Amino acid sequence: MELIHINVNVADADETIEFYEQFGFEESWEFETPDGETQNRYIADANGIELQLSDTDGEDSFEGGTEWDHLAIGVDDVDEVFESIDHYGVVEEPGDQPAAGARTAFVSDPDGRTVELVEPLE
Repeated sequence: MELIHINVNVADADETIEFYEQFGFEESWEFETPDGETQNRYIADANGIELQLSDTDGEDSFEGGTEWDHLAIGVDDVDEVFESIDHYGVVEEPGDQPAAGARTAFVSDPDGRTVELVEPLE
């Protein structure tokens, strides 16, 4: 068994792709539903894990945090990434989590979903 992709609804696929490109994701492929109302665009990380971004005409707001809690992305330096990325809100400032052996921060993506930045503690 393996994780293939995670599907999330987005208001603007282009804006969401730009956000996740800051973490090294790249657009991999796309398709449109037969009715032409939903464009599905995929972005993948270096390991091939994909996010499917579903952009449906007329849908531009979603119940944040109800469909899933957060997406964790490993980074080399939480503080540096936190300061340099174009995020859409701070959920939690950078801080050490000794019990988890990590330094983390939480930010929002363009649709208000929480993205956790994770750096292993040495």
